[in-house]
Amino acid sequence: MRIGIMLSEQTGPDALVRLTDELQQVAGEGFESAWLSHIFGLDALTALAVAGSKVPNIELGTAVVPTYPRHPGALAQQAATTALAVGRGRLTLGIGLSHQIVIENMFGYDFGRPARHMKEYLSILGPLLDGQPVSYQGETLSANLGLTAGETGRIPVLVAAMGTQMLKLAARRTDGTVLWMTGPATIADHIAPTITAAAAEAGRPAPRVVCSLPVLVTDDVDRGRERAATVFAAYGSLPSYRAMMDREGAEGPADLAIIGTEEQVAARIEKVFAAGATEFVAAPFVGGQAAERTRKLLTQLAD
Repeated sequence: MRIGIMLSEQTGPDALVRLTDELQQVAGEGFESAWLSHIFGLDALTALAVAGSKVPNIELGTAVVPTYPRHPGALAQQAATTALAVGRGRLTLGIGLSHQIVIENMFGYDFGRPARHMKEYLSILGPLLDGQPVSYQGETLSANLGLTAGETGRIPVLVAAMGTQMLKLAARRTDGTVLWMTGPATIADHIAPTITAAAAEAGRPAPRVVCSLPVLVTDDVDRGRERAATVFAAYGSLPSYRAMMDREGAEGPADLAIIGTEEQVAARIEKVFAAGATEFVAAPFVGGQAAERTRKLLTQLAD
């Protein structure tokens, strides 16, 4: 099993030091990849450039960088610079639309045509990451740019795609999708068949399907579910995640969180792979001994 881990959202003046320490720890434990979300704290790519430059031999990914607040040319430049900092073949760039409440209410951008926006975004981002100049005039974005950040090697791109239209776009233009709050039944019935068929029709390689879910190894399942319901409550009301929960038959995030003993957690992760996920990224949400117990099981499954 290819298993990665979601890094903690660090804050404070020593945030980058603690992130580097955490990355060093999970790399030493044997995780194949480490992923960092981009919400309202650290800039994910900048933080990975700093920490990743000091910790070798582990894949690094963003899950995910919102597209609207940054022009694809600016993101290509930043990603290429991060790839230079951490070394060839280590960075995977996960990008996503974010949510209407964030893009319109917080950033002040129009969220009215998200699929068109992403299609045009990738029309600019993709060639630039391949080292090709772009002259593009779209309905939502335009660019006349070349990228001169240096030789970085290929940077894989994943789109946070869950709806049919976005999954097909991800299949045709990128390396696959990175999921959050999406369970195995939905992966098996919707995500994997849709993106795989679209990639085959486009003559592209089989796509990556990176599934990320909260994970906790514990003997007190009820208490773990209560904690998950509190920590991840906001995701239950965001339309894109709510749609995936409804497909899964999940009342809320706690139903999707993988919580239980070593045997129970292992069985549920195996079910995610059987559904069609190519990779699993665990998001621990409890610290201390529970986190150590959780990471120990995950690395055993990876072996």
